[in-house]
Amino acid sequence: MLSWLRALLRPSARPDAIPEALWQTTLAHYPFLANRPAADLLRLRSLSSEFLAHKEFSGAHGLVVSDAMAVAIAAQACLPILQLGLRWYDDFKGIVVHPGAMLARRKSTDHAGVVHHYNEALLGEAMQGGPVTLSWQDVAAAGDTAARGHNVVIHEFIHKIDMRDGAADGCPPLPSRAAHAAWRAVMLPAYEAFCEQVAMAERFGGEAPWLDAYGATAPAEFFAVACEAYFVNRERFHQDFADVTALFDQFFKQIKSVAQ
Repeated sequence: MLSWLRALLRPSARPDAIPEALWQTTLAHYPFLANRPAADLLRLRSLSSEFLAHKEFSGAHGLVVSDAMAVAIAAQACLPILQLGLRWYDDFKGIVVHPGAMLARRKSTDHAGVVHHYNEALLGEAMQGGPVTLSWQDVAAAGDTAARGHNVVIHEFIHKIDMRDGAADGCPPLPSRAAHAAWRAVMLPAYEAFCEQVAMAERFGGEAPWLDAYGATAPAEFFAVACEAYFVNRERFHQDFADVTALFDQFFKQIKSVAQ
């Protein structure tokens, strides 16, 4: 990392220490960040600076994480917690950035009990109590992929929010049983309907959904995929998921902060 980010890690660093030129370059590269009210952008800049002061970045396979890369990741990671605060990310410190997709060793057991080993290409991964890993190639492309509702940073950091109560189950920590019931009353029907749409498209040539079909693999993935789209292309997401949009508005406290 360069001199500015090292200076930010000093105890005396100002909370708005991201240089103006670097911040403006970040906003220009990621229009879904820039297209927010001025008050949101001021808070996002400050929150991103705090995030950078408390996280440790490392590059894999010889990748050098520059200030610009770190700020880009921080700004996107802080978007979901803009009104919630950094405490939602206080259970881990490390962020590992790969040049591109990474291969992870997996195994599965089929119905006959046979164990299969295979490699899975990942754009990112969030580990329970551990670091977040990201593909820089896909982070850098987030400005272009927002039209399709894709954002790997938001996806993985939503998993971190989901995991705070001990399980990645598609439901973040909530204050009461009633709140959990209300969450699932919205998310479960939306997930089931989405899975049906994906199945109809894949098996019978039905219309493919706009939202990434990966969300149909599990409730936790539906939560993460839905949040990607909600934060980077809210208007398009709302067309298909009005009830989920209202639920997210309430949880992420975005009602007053979304640009009209």
